[in-house]
Amino acid sequence: MPAKANTGTQDTLYNLFSIIYHALQGAETYEKYITDAEQSGDTELAQFFREVRDQNTKRAERGKQLLSTRLGEDQAQGQSA
Repeated sequence: MPAKANTGTQDTLYNLFSIIYHALQGAETYEKYITDAEQSGDTELAQFFREVRDQNTKRAERGKQLLSTRLGEDQAQGQSA
């Protein structure tokens, strides 16, 4: 059985939660950067910030898929125990 964080949650699940949270938080922050770049007329920089935001959004979505799978596995193990 995987080690558990101080929260009582498996380290790997805690890590996934953390990745998802930080990716979404970053994506939200990048919206402000996009607005700032657009207001200053720097379309190249705004596009770069959009790319970074989109990468974080994809990272969060992938993390959610992985988390869903693992939570389903944990539930199935709990039912067979």
